[in-house]
Amino acid sequence: MEHTTDTKYNKLIIAVSIVIPIVVALLFSFKLKDFGFDVEPLSFLPPIYATINGVTAVVLVVAVWAIKNGNRKLHERLMKFAILCSLAFLVMYVAYHLTSVSTKYGDSNADGILDAAELASVGSMRLIYFVILITHILLSIVIIPLVLFTYVRALAQRFDKHKKLAKITFPIWLYVAVTGVVVYLMISPYYAS
Repeated sequence: MEHTTDTKYNKLIIAVSIVIPIVVALLFSFKLKDFGFDVEPLSFLPPIYATINGVTAVVLVVAVWAIKNGNRKLHERLMKFAILCSLAFLVMYVAYHLTSVSTKYGDSNADGILDAAELASVGSMRLIYFVILITHILLSIVIIPLVLFTYVRALAQRFDKHKKLAKITFPIWLYVAVTGVVVYLMISPYYAS
């Protein structure tokens, strides 16, 4: 049986799509300090990786605009850049969570005290936050194989299949990128200072 470019990578894509979410989930159960590494929390990373999510969203929209206007080379470059941005996000996200305690929505404000009005606001926004967060997390798992399969189909020059899958991949990836920014903006008041 002849292995085409797109079928050659199927097992690797599936493995990567399983390993990444498992590794990310596991990192919440331990920190580098648990293994004797004396590292300071990388608390400067969340606004950087949130910005990268925002950049990814813009790049995705411009890439779709480029291909719809027949500029395949620009589309290709932008999509490679979007993948690199997502990879940079993942590395920073993992580094942050390996060195920092997870922040919970509504824990406290910058001075560590919530007044009655803040508590009421937190309660009403918590449901919205969790809906956005849960859909963001679930779709961030789904998007891994979608992006990889879509990209490999383009590499294989199977543009009919690439285009068909990209119509599914694009809105999910855009949603994940945008909600990454939204989740950051919603939780940022509760980060430890």
